[in-house]
Amino acid sequence: MTSSSSQTYWKTVVHVTGIVQGVGFRPTVYRYATEAGLGGFVLNNSDGVFVTLLGDLEKTRSFVSRLQEQPPPLARVETLDVVEQVQVEGQPALGFAITSSEGSKGRTTLISPDIASCDDCVTEMNDPADKRYRYPFLNCTNCGPRYTIIADIPYDRPLTTMSEFPMCPFCRREYEDPLDRRFHAQPTCCPECGPELTLLNSKGEVLQCADPVAQVLAALAEGQIVAIKGLGGYHLACNPRDDEAVALLRARKRRDEKPLAVMARDETTAETLAILDPVERRLVASRQRPIVLLEKRQPFPLSPLVAPGNRWIGVMLPYTPLHHLLLQGDLDVLVMTSANVSDEPIVKGNLEAVDRLGEIADCFLVHNRRILCRVDDSVMRVAGGRAMHLRRSRGFVPVPVELGRSGPPVLAVGAELKSTICVTRGTHAFVSQHIGDLEDERAWDFFAETVSHLLQMLAVDPAIVVHDLHPEYLSTRHARELSGVELLGVQHHHAHILSCMAEHRLLQPVIGLALDGTGWGPDGTIWGGEILAVKGAEFTRLGHFKPLPLPGNTMAIREPWRMALSYLHDSFGGRLDDSWSTWASWFQNDSSRQLWGLLDRGHRFHTSSGAGRLFEAVSAMLGVRTVNTFEGQAAMELEMLAAPSSDARPLPYALHSGSHSFVLDFGPTVRELATALGRGAPRQSLAYAFHLTVAQALVAAAEQARQMTGLGDVVVSGGVFQNDLLCKCLLPALDAAGFQCFSHSLVPPNDGGISLGQAYFARLREEG
Repeated sequence: MTSSSSQTYWKTVVHVTGIVQGVGFRPTVYRYATEAGLGGFVLNNSDGVFVTLLGDLEKTRSFVSRLQEQPPPLARVETLDVVEQVQVEGQPALGFAITSSEGSKGRTTLISPDIASCDDCVTEMNDPADKRYRYPFLNCTNCGPRYTIIADIPYDRPLTTMSEFPMCPFCRREYEDPLDRRFHAQPTCCPECGPELTLLNSKGEVLQCADPVAQVLAALAEGQIVAIKGLGGYHLACNPRDDEAVALLRARKRRDEKPLAVMARDETTAETLAILDPVERRLVASRQRPIVLLEKRQPFPLSPLVAPGNRWIGVMLPYTPLHHLLLQGDLDVLVMTSANVSDEPIVKGNLEAVDRLGEIADCFLVHNRRILCRVDDSVMRVAGGRAMHLRRSRGFVPVPVELGRSGPPVLAVGAELKSTICVTRGTHAFVSQHIGDLEDERAWDFFAETVSHLLQMLAVDPAIVVHDLHPEYLSTRHARELSGVELLGVQHHHAHILSCMAEHRLLQPVIGLALDGTGWGPDGTIWGGEILAVKGAEFTRLGHFKPLPLPGNTMAIREPWRMALSYLHDSFGGRLDDSWSTWASWFQNDSSRQLWGLLDRGHRFHTSSGAGRLFEAVSAMLGVRTVNTFEGQAAMELEMLAAPSSDARPLPYALHSGSHSFVLDFGPTVRELATALGRGAPRQSLAYAFHLTVAQALVAAAEQARQMTGLGDVVVSGGVFQNDLLCKCLLPALDAAGFQCFSHSLVPPNDGGISLGQAYFARLREEG
């Protein structure tokens, strides 16, 4: 028998999951355990972090509470469970240790996204007495590259591209010191042992210089275009105060009018360029450092060619040490646009950069740390008072969306435009970084690369693959080429609504308002202005915008004047008279009269109920934008034109009820707009009245849907809801009408969120 005087202690094992690797979690555990006087050890494996604690039970409980309440700043703790707790005879081992990582059969650890340089590292970089003074690759456990350099998990240096840079003794001491902020910071390095910068000319030849950063700043000051290698790919940079430099960049990049993003030195500089409300200020300064669309200050201090004819400017702050160095000189703002031609994927490799950008950039600022995963900048705006993703990428990917319940592994391949993919594992849905439009061969290669990389990183072998119903989407064709999986097709607008439902973990039936430009309907027509009743994996089309011909078919998307012609023809019953034609000279040309004749004769154009087409038609009617040079341009400029007035009120519209569905008809709206323009009404007021009209019509449609179904929850999704003015008009009106309204915050409302909706469809279908 054991003597009653023998001593005992408690052995407690804690399992922590979430983003708990590469974020300073083990040093925090070490510090808390040491301060509590507990023995034991902590280790990483593919299933998270395991902490073994030896000592007093009350001290152990205090430790667990502290870890729950005060995790490291970059950590995202999803579960913290005591998986074992037993009383042991004898004395506990003294001291607490951090042990080596180990593998495991499962894989549930979450991967940290790339995080902007922390204040400590920036301060250190600017200290002349510091070993890392002006070193462009310093980082610590609280910042720096993560997802873009990881080959596999657990997240340890040998499984990153930093494995190619053996640590010097100085860095090794920091790396192995549990009380140092660089303890097990996998990209730790210094000028002696880390990556280095090199300057190349446009042919890829090395330019010998003592200070590549200073040489680049001189080139930028002279009006040159510089390709700069960053975290997830290259940027093209120029001086945004130099008209000739910006014009040259646009000409070489073949980007005539689409706005160019800028990087400002700091928040103070950003406020000289744009007006920031509190939500926007938090976004700009957040550790993710997205590009944020902001309203320009007037007079605008940069070249008007940076964002021509645009009320907004995309602004971001520096997020790498190299960016900080580039903005410490005379230039406090730089154009920093994705390094690609037109809509190709962002460039990531040095040889690839010279090959693809040699005719754009005058020189290249490169480094020798490989980028494993190309990740573009994220883009956000504030809409309806809330932060909204327009492009979810660097800083946010691969943080998952929590679905709330586990289910089978799913691969969802998304849509054609603004492509993303989504992979589910357990309770998580991992939406990939922005891939782009799958109309380019390089984008298609990037799509396949992203599918392979994400499945490998997550160790997922999907049982189900989900795709859009459109038979010609490359993503759909990719899914249909796979074998040994269950294939599911989901309607485009159903997926839009499901993506927002997934964000909010909604299981109940809802009314869905899905508004975008184009989506394939089960009836073979083009949808885009849809009022749906969504019940999990099933939906009913309760109503829709009135379908109208697309004169010239796909050309009508690129040339909104064609859609304006279609709306006017429908609204005026085909009668061409002076009540509207005299103020629109572009209707007097041969092409418009020819199309009018084809509409008169009932030519069989494709038809579309697309809400995006309506916004573009009104933009053309008001003389804002008759030809798009980039997707959504006409609708965006219509929103910018709109200005409220004291007598602003909605215009007429019609809601036609049928036996099983209804139609929203904006013919009366178009007639009133034409008549008002004919009598000289201000275009700004008419643009604002149009937005009010669409919002009022959507509230009426929701009320009609409620009468038909008894449902009171409304979900809004689709690219049209990127429109801040529409959100401001619609969302409060839905609330006032007694609806519970849900909108996006975790993924974009545009097609970048489609893959999440597809994955949620598969999960809901499995649950029945």
